[in-house]
Amino acid sequence: MPITITAAVLNACGTHARPYADSLPLRLAEVELADPQPGELLVRIDAAGLCHSDLSVINGDRMRPMPMVIGHEATGIVEALGSADDSAFAVGDRVVLAFLPACGECLRCHSGEGYLCARGAAANSAGVMLRGGSRLCEHGDSLHHHLGVSAFASHAVVDRRSAVRIDRDIPPEIAALFGCAVLTGVGAVMNSAALRPGESAIVYGLGGVGLAAVLGAFAAGAVPVVAIDPVAEKRAIAQSLGALAFAPDDHAGIAAAIPGGGDVVIETAGRAEVLVAAYNAARRGGRVVTVGLPNPAARFDIPALSLVADGKTLIGSYMGSSIPARDIPRYIALWRAGRLPVETLLTSVGPLSTLNACLDKLALGEAIRQIVIP
Repeated sequence: MPITITAAVLNACGTHARPYADSLPLRLAEVELADPQPGELLVRIDAAGLCHSDLSVINGDRMRPMPMVIGHEATGIVEALGSADDSAFAVGDRVVLAFLPACGECLRCHSGEGYLCARGAAANSAGVMLRGGSRLCEHGDSLHHHLGVSAFASHAVVDRRSAVRIDRDIPPEIAALFGCAVLTGVGAVMNSAALRPGESAIVYGLGGVGLAAVLGAFAAGAVPVVAIDPVAEKRAIAQSLGALAFAPDDHAGIAAAIPGGGDVVIETAGRAEVLVAAYNAARRGGRVVTVGLPNPAARFDIPALSLVADGKTLIGSYMGSSIPARDIPRYIALWRAGRLPVETLLTSVGPLSTLNACLDKLALGEAIRQIVIP
């Protein structure tokens, strides 16, 4: 039987001016959630994180079909199975939700690159479930899903491939971080860049993903780790982790900290001009990984000759080139061992009713990861 849930609904992209606490782009509503279909799970959301990918839909940088229930980084408890014979999950399991439901059947999935699954990406762009259609409606009209999760809600129906079972003892506000910030930032370092112990690392942008990349660089054995951001408070957090932190315009300080450039440079800001700076900051033969999501109209301009003459490698990294079922457990293991202190990313915990005010803090660079509890 369908259930009535509370969810944060966005009616239109890019139509609300800041401050969002006044314009209220997200409205809490009672909506209907259909039963999970075979291969899907009903999950009670325990905690969800607010990410720039959510903000980019709200401010119009990434247009999506509307109306939509927003949110994609979350953890929760399985309350129902769409398939009675699903042996991978059981009612009561705690799961972390990942924002790309890889189909498991295409060439990319069979090649170990499920993060490039075309069917999953197409479903996410269309705002529908991997198996088609929506499970959400309001007053009889369908609502779109956000990245197969729609986590700013009391409950969600997700594809089983979007869920990774974890231990029940992990605090929800910590577990949620593994679904996007950690998966993307740490994955960019360990998977996309394949950073080797003793290599140097530079991270541009110290939001949730960027600071997770800093954590990942230390866990992977980078020496030194340089963190770059215009916000002093974020640089202070990076310094507390052991990084050398600089403002973007402190060219002399950056050059002195890492002469010749970084072996690995991670760009997380989602701005073309920052990607140019990150590319220029790599040493000859260095690897530049970009995980930021700029406006689709933005263009990236570098001297074409430099790719060959300087032997640099430019790598695009979606979801940290991660396989959630493989990587989330190993990142949790690193956290348990004290090598990945992801609690550093946590800025605040509050109810769903604070979402619009949280958007303002995110847009102003005043928060790393804000967690909402339905």
